Amino acid sequence: MAGHSHFANIQRRKEYVDKKRAKIWSKIAKKLMVAAKRGADPAANLALRYVIDEAKSANMPKDTIQKAIDKGSGAAGTDNFESITYEAYGPSGVAMIIEALSDNRTRTAGDLRLMLDRAGGNLAQSGAVSFVFTKRGIITISADQSTEDRLMTLALDAGADDVLSSPEGFQILTHPADFLRVKEAIESASIAMLDAQITYLPSTSVSLDAETLPRFNKLLDALDDNDDVQNIHHNAIL
Repeated sequence: MAGHSHFANIQRRKEYVDKKRAKIWSKIAKKLMVAAKRGADPAANLALRYVIDEAKSANMPKDTIQKAIDKGSGAAGTDNFESITYEAYGPSGVAMIIEALSDNRTRTAGDLRLMLDRAGGNLAQSGAVSFVFTKRGIITISADQSTEDRLMTLALDAGADDVLSSPEGFQILTHPADFLRVKEAIESASIAMLDAQITYLPSTSVSLDAETLPRFNKLLDALDDNDDVQNIHHNAIL
């Protein structure tokens, strides 16, 4: 995993949230409704708790969060969204995993196929690129928030797998099952986090040339703008 690329991805995502907050809130509301179908109590529904944390990090109002939870857990009349994971190749063979929530699988696949084709990529068969990625929890902390020794001790004691350091800051890696415990340990130590999520980390990276990089960024923008797309994971170095 390229540490610099991960920090770049965080910055890009935050800029997108600032520009298109209403769209982001709409996507998160959909996730809240789907997660709340398993129960409205985040203490008993870990999936819901993760989405609530995501909503808070996007500065989503509390009443908007609660309305989405109420709609999802209230049963009758809620939209029947399904979670779909697509594997794809971007330009220059970039490996991509695209997570979506859709009430129309045919529409979503068609939209993704068109966007990828325009960028010089394509949808792939299941398993074609997933082997490049490992699902991990990752907590990102800027360099001014802690020393490496303190963070290493704190994170490893809480069950983290590793702590990576760079001039920009630190990345704490966890198994998905240990993510919440490690995150809570960091919060209890009053260390501010730039980002905390369960994501797909690539084992290899692809560098894009000056001609391909703008095309790939345009593809990411188009995918971000799609109402069904929730998360995009890739192994390009931005």
